Amino acid sequence: MQDITAKTDAFVKACHKVGVYDLVKCSSGNMSWRLDENNALVSASGSWLGEITAEQTCCCNLKDGICPSGKTPTIESAFHLGILRQNREVNVVLHFQSPYATVIACGEPASYNFNVIIEVPAYIGTPAIVPYIQPGSDELAQAVIASMKDAKMAILRNHGLVTVGADFNEAIERACFFELACRILLCQDNPKFLNDKQIEALRKTSKV
Repeated sequence: MQDITAKTDAFVKACHKVGVYDLVKCSSGNMSWRLDENNALVSASGSWLGEITAEQTCCCNLKDGICPSGKTPTIESAFHLGILRQNREVNVVLHFQSPYATVIACGEPASYNFNVIIEVPAYIGTPAIVPYIQPGSDELAQAVIASMKDAKMAILRNHGLVTVGADFNEAIERACFFELACRILLCQDNPKFLNDKQIEALRKTSKV
């Protein structure tokens, strides 16, 4: 494994960026990053991503989730590591609670059409919806992992959001674009939606 100090510094910097973009409040979010075939960095339990320090990161075994240092990773580490094991193209998992997206997660997310900006079909696609399940439970972890098998975004009812990326910027970008779409939906009385032809064209020319 490459120099863990340099890797940890990069992870901490990315976590701070999540805070800068107002994607979390206090200790509400968590993030993970694949280091190699066997290990991942995960934010520690109770840490604030926007202010996280190197000491508040955990290097966990991808297979069993064990942190040799004895630190306690985020309560949601099971779905982080499960998503990383499931999809080799994913290197970053971000669990966030941005304001407008979380408002929608606490209502009826299935009733919304999120295709109000080009970035949703181009970079996110159709978000999965996970019913409310006790945070930190194995049941929630398995539900989130399953929902992210073919999705880039999951809405966790009455909880928050999960997104993924090949790198930090891709995961953060998706979270920011989704938050923008949710803000438009909640603030615009008469939103205009992209039509099916426009959506299909965007998906064909995008990474989704």
